[in-house]
Amino acid sequence: MAARTRAANRYYSGPPSDHFDGTLFFNPDGRPPGRFTDLLRWQLSGGRSKWPTAFPSPYPQAKPEQRIKGKALRLTMVGHASLLIQTGGLNILTDPVWSERASPFAFAGPKRVNAPGIAFSDLPPIDLVLVSHNHYDHLDLATLKRLKESHGPRVLTPLGNDAIINRAAPGMRLSVHDWGDRLDVGAAAIHIEPTHHWSARGGRDRRMALWAGFVIEAPGGKVYFAGDTGFHGGANYRQMAEKHGGFRLAILPIGAYEPRWFMAPQHQNPEEAVQGMKLCNAAQAAGCHWGTFQLTDEPIEEPAQKLAEALAAEGILPERFRAMRPGEIWDVPQT
Repeated sequence: MAARTRAANRYYSGPPSDHFDGTLFFNPDGRPPGRFTDLLRWQLSGGRSKWPTAFPSPYPQAKPEQRIKGKALRLTMVGHASLLIQTGGLNILTDPVWSERASPFAFAGPKRVNAPGIAFSDLPPIDLVLVSHNHYDHLDLATLKRLKESHGPRVLTPLGNDAIINRAAPGMRLSVHDWGDRLDVGAAAIHIEPTHHWSARGGRDRRMALWAGFVIEAPGGKVYFAGDTGFHGGANYRQMAEKHGGFRLAILPIGAYEPRWFMAPQHQNPEEAVQGMKLCNAAQAAGCHWGTFQLTDEPIEEPAQKLAEALAAEGILPERFRAMRPGEIWDVPQT
């Protein structure tokens, strides 16, 4: 059985669990990604909005301080799902992508329409990198290699993704974890938590590596980085509230959601993100996963507009949930 599992799954071999069937990972009580025929139907539908070739941020590139100590919490947007979290003396990057394209190819695929919000050379010393899953807009091997060479950080990632990273950056300090695991790093603890998503680097490795979100438990409060996720009826948000009590900050995806018939299981929309903020008891939220790479059909500015409408409908002050732009710096209030 173990030999057959290794042959079927090129990234991971382990015992079955409530989200691993012995060969592939899955979302408990959830929906799998669409079939290839569904993908073709979407791609041939002609519903994609035209994005500008450039969508510059209103903020200049940030030049972060070396360390933010104590209970202060500073968030700097790089772009898409790449953010710099500074708190408790730690510098943490989420899903870092400095490449021009979110693609296996340098000449084709989604191309960024704005520069990274921090020049790579201006990064402070990076202690920790959180990689939520292996899609190209989240796991960028070229950037991870640069980080290994210049910063030597520890990289936390869910099961199976280490096989991908090790091939490109052998010797990288990797910590590989399942949902529910905890790792202590300095004055903080990192929890690896479930999301409703999937994984693939090509057409033959679907769901061979796990996907996850992360909770950073730091002296100044808890930060939830949801990675990439469908709303899943709010189940995972409720679970986070039950387990962690609440959050000083939740970093939630608000883009790449149209068309809903195809994207809804794996990518939440802004209205669902607002409900997620409420369900997980987050005092503040930062919207990511929009405005840098065109992955889906919605217009480039629609996620921020829809977020503002959803917040107004719920009576939530707009400053509590920001649609972050590259270079934007937010000193998150204490709760």
